[in-house]
Amino acid sequence: MTDRVLVVEDDLDIATLIKVNLDELGLEIDHFADGKKACDAALANDYTLMLLDITLPSMNGLDICRTIRSHKPEQAIVMLTAKNSETDRVLGLELGADDYMTKPFSIRELQARVRSQIRKAHLLDQARQQTQIPSTSIVSGEITIDQQSRQAVRNGKHLDLTATEFDLLYYLMQHPNQVFSRAQLLESVWGYHHSGYEHTVNSHINRLRAKLENDATDPVYVQTVWGVGYKFSADNKAIS
Repeated sequence: MTDRVLVVEDDLDIATLIKVNLDELGLEIDHFADGKKACDAALANDYTLMLLDITLPSMNGLDICRTIRSHKPEQAIVMLTAKNSETDRVLGLELGADDYMTKPFSIRELQARVRSQIRKAHLLDQARQQTQIPSTSIVSGEITIDQQSRQAVRNGKHLDLTATEFDLLYYLMQHPNQVFSRAQLLESVWGYHHSGYEHTVNSHINRLRAKLENDATDPVYVQTVWGVGYKFSADNKAIS
């Protein structure tokens, strides 16, 4: 079955460039230049991935991201942002985008990001189909995470994580008390190594803490090691 990618971009030159180069990956591409029409299409159809510009007519990309996340929490979304729009990039990640790319971007980087997100989507789909197969879980304190079923639970309560948030938590829990730099997490969780995208890691850590911790400003599980990066503390003693 061919993977479908929804490209939401009102610059026709950029949209054509994206389409031509994703065609090389054997992907089926739908393109919309209008934000509202794109949002309606995303809600009505199943797309493996959305490439979503921010500045769009009728409905901007941030509002689209917010809407799609509320209806399809596991939809893979990569934001396309202007080089100088740091605020938009951070806000897009906080609203639930899995990743972002700044314009102009290289074709090789675009293809690498798309492959990475599609690979994650396939793993998620496999997990949905294999929920009856016995699997091993990682348990630490009040948290249980299961890669097979793609479920994370804290103190008996299901954690509503996006696919990337789940992958980040699972990776950290696989290596308790080990400190990872942002670059190492980008390479291991997102599947690429490219400087300048530290906001991707920072924003996902913040979102993960908001869902995981009693107090996101004083985290017990996902801790910052200043000047180095992040770790999952196996010595947690969280109290519900």
